[in-house]
Amino acid sequence: MDFAYDARTEELRGKLLAFMDEHVYPAETVAHEQRALLASPWDTPAVVEELKAEARRQGLWNLFLPDAEYGAGLTNLQYAPLAEITGRSPHLAPTALNCAAPDTGNMELLSQFATDEQKKQWLEPLLAGEIRSAFAMTEPEVASSDATNIETRIERSADGSEYVVTGRKWYISGAMNPDCKIFIVMGKTDPDGDDVRRQQSMILVPRDTPGVEIRRAMQVYGYEDHSHGGHAEVVLDGVRVPAANLVGEEGGGFAIAQARLGPGRIHHCMRLIGMAERAIELMCRRAVTRTAFGKPLARQGVVQNWIADARVTVEQLRLLVLKTAWLMDTVGNRGAHTEIQSIKIATPRAVLDIIDNAVQLYGAGGVSQDFPLAELWASARTLRLADGPDEVHQRSLARRELKKYA
Repeated sequence: MDFAYDARTEELRGKLLAFMDEHVYPAETVAHEQRALLASPWDTPAVVEELKAEARRQGLWNLFLPDAEYGAGLTNLQYAPLAEITGRSPHLAPTALNCAAPDTGNMELLSQFATDEQKKQWLEPLLAGEIRSAFAMTEPEVASSDATNIETRIERSADGSEYVVTGRKWYISGAMNPDCKIFIVMGKTDPDGDDVRRQQSMILVPRDTPGVEIRRAMQVYGYEDHSHGGHAEVVLDGVRVPAANLVGEEGGGFAIAQARLGPGRIHHCMRLIGMAERAIELMCRRAVTRTAFGKPLARQGVVQNWIADARVTVEQLRLLVLKTAWLMDTVGNRGAHTEIQSIKIATPRAVLDIIDNAVQLYGAGGVSQDFPLAELWASARTLRLADGPDEVHQRSLARRELKKYA
């Protein structure tokens, strides 16, 4: 068993760490200042485009995509420590490298299931960072943790040349960004079908199609999540698109969604470890510079316990994420199913506790806009829901364990 990173990973880690120090961290404050002056809060600050140009110039681009035809050709195991580094500044770094959700999952989906025409029209500009995208699955009226519940309809027109899409979605990541040009919409083409997992399909809906209404922005704990291009409530009212916009086959939507969400779950966990590392760094810096009750916070027993426990937790989580990445590379996503669910349950929950202790150490500053901890906390808490809530993964994982003894 070799715990060392290979030569290519080490090279990219070095470049990325330098990129973070020289470009990303200094840009955090600049991005906030520029966003405050924009005509719309969803417009992209100029510094973000500057970061993207520099990252592309340095070859730090599309690192997430293992398909060498479209991306960097890295394995999941090679990408994991790089994604971790970007998680230290989750609202800037992933976007700068064109490795931000939901575009990452959408690009993976299109590279696997789209036609050549669909790839040319939508995948290529996404790979180039020229446009953004959204994945429209979650709905407000049903328990979307069970994707078979979705009610959006995708109906074939009488002459067969079009599909008509009608439904209401919410928390559609990326939809508020004016650069978002395409929605990948999940809906039901066969709502009365015997197999509940063959009732759904995926279809491409350009943002400017008549009948598409961005009704409102959805906040996350009071924050407008710019890292993902904002979350929106979207209404699709009799939206007509060509039949050629169907992704894959009718009835294939559920399977496509599962294929998309697996890599997304591990990417989130990779970045969460970076968020935890940023929180530990901030805790340590605070602990050695602040004094309370006559001695530095670093000499307070409870603070030492927080920091020690955080280090142990991060080392455990990193090993489990790396094992999961290795399994995905060697036996595929199905073979790594138990581990994918394990990291999805364990990582957001544990990282949330680490960030929460960091907030406690900073006092009022921890919940303010002057430090990144409050936004990190909101992001980590949201990831206990994204790509399936904890309880869904616990249920599935427990069933798999119990089946061995049934």
